[in-house]
Amino acid sequence: VQLQASGGGLVQAGASLRLSCTASEGTFRNYRVGWFRQAPGKEREFVSFIEWNSRRTTYADSVKGRFTVSRDNAENTVLLQLNSLKPEDSAVYYCAASTSIIWSSIRYPRNYASWGQGTLVTVSS
Repeated sequence: VQLQASGGGLVQAGASLRLSCTASEGTFRNYRVGWFRQAPGKEREFVSFIEWNSRRTTYADSVKGRFTVSRDNAENTVLLQLNSLKPEDSAVYYCAASTSIIWSSIRYPRNYASWGQGTLVTVSS
């Protein structure tokens, strides 16, 4: 599946953004989706995950309580709502998808087969 992430931008600390991950095909409803981010000079890190049927979600401790993941399978879209943004949230955000990833592996980028191109989030202080 081809993914496209969008919605990034330049905002001030405390602001909100909503990122979208849109898939190219209708079978996206069968995919488990993760969000990752990568800041300059740093490794790609896990941000959030949502199960294909939305029954399970999880977040990195650094974003818990501020970010919310959701999906609309009818629209082939997964959303990541970013609230109370901090400068340390600045990064390129990627969505990734897999049909076969298991719960214990969702935080590791290497376990996802499909990736979007990334969308840049910059938070100024």
